[in-house]
Amino acid sequence: MFRLIAVLFLLIPGIIAAFGIKLMRDTLFNDFYPIFFHTGIQFTVGLVLFLAGLSFIAGFIVYRDRKRQQIKEDKTKQISQD
Repeated sequence: MFRLIAVLFLLIPGIIAAFGIKLMRDTLFNDFYPIFFHTGIQFTVGLVLFLAGLSFIAGFIVYRDRKRQQIKEDKTKQISQD
């Protein structure tokens, strides 16, 4: 059950990131949505959606790896502790 919830948590930001890529691609190929008044606005919204989705997925993976102790400590922390 928890794995299904985890997949849903990753699926929704993935869809948001894909829609952001689609908005940016449509801007480059002059296919504009009537919601946006200017091409720069459509591209910026697409970029923000893409970065938000990507950062959520990356944060989820980093959190999971830290929880499972799969990420090694930073070498600078090890040197300062010695």
